[in-house]
Amino acid sequence: MATVPSVDALNSGVRLHHLAALDVKGPDAETFLQGQTSAQVSLADGRFAPLTCFCTPKGRMLANAQLMKVGAEHYRLLLSASLLELLTAHLKKFAAFYRAELVPLPALPLIGIGDNAQALADNLSLTLPGAPGTQAANPQASVLCYPGDTPRWLFCMEDDSDVSALDDEAGRAAWQLADIRSGLAWLTEAQQDHFLPQMLNWEALGGISFKKGCYTGQEVVARAHFRGQVKKRLVRAELPTTTPPGVGASILSDAGKAVGEVVHSAMTETGKVELLAVMNTKVIDEATPIHLEEVPLTLLELPYAIERLDPEQLAMGVVN
Repeated sequence: MATVPSVDALNSGVRLHHLAALDVKGPDAETFLQGQTSAQVSLADGRFAPLTCFCTPKGRMLANAQLMKVGAEHYRLLLSASLLELLTAHLKKFAAFYRAELVPLPALPLIGIGDNAQALADNLSLTLPGAPGTQAANPQASVLCYPGDTPRWLFCMEDDSDVSALDDEAGRAAWQLADIRSGLAWLTEAQQDHFLPQMLNWEALGGISFKKGCYTGQEVVARAHFRGQVKKRLVRAELPTTTPPGVGASILSDAGKAVGEVVHSAMTETGKVELLAVMNTKVIDEATPIHLEEVPLTLLELPYAIERLDPEQLAMGVVN
């Protein structure tokens, strides 16, 4: 049976094993990343940490991530642990032409924490950032503020000491449920090379810069935006069942036609399931009845508008 989330457990701090870090270091780290990622890399300045993604030449997402700057010539990508090796192998093909080193960190302690974050920040001599997408860093650790109705922060601990006791499934479930309620979907290996960034609402979250120069897949991503060619979108939904569906599970219309697929799901505190799914926009607009394994699915509101949000605008708003 799936784990019931516990905010109390999250408030105490929990290891986020489903996420991992990839460091990019060196004199050419910024230039190298600028040619590969949807973010305007210069926006990652140690205060603002933009969302970003990496695409194939056809514009399909290989991974999405959050980009932090944790030191001089030192960037860190936070992404699904299932994609760490795959993204590293992909980027190494291009990094060879730059003075840039890729350092995958599968064991780096990533700690999610709620109300007790200030005490941890004080112990680490860090200023706790107050707005989603903002960060702080020092040689001991870095911290990133995440979105959600419940305040929460992610700490990257450079030292693995005294964090082994934070392995709590209920707290981790609370973190993942908060991601779902924030409309924030992290791509995993199962759906790599499957979606355009806009299908995960990435431009509505400020994860695509349409003002930067070229990067791999940029032409396709820009064309889809400016020509309105995106026919699938990320939605949030509720399922009255106690068994979360698997990644890729089909969402069907009453006529039995596949109209969407599950990206991520988690149990709620009340014993139901909430999920994020990529669905046909026509079904969304027409409010067509849908179900998953014969159980009716109810669409819920997302906490943001489905419209372009430039990361340049977002960065100006959160750090000034």
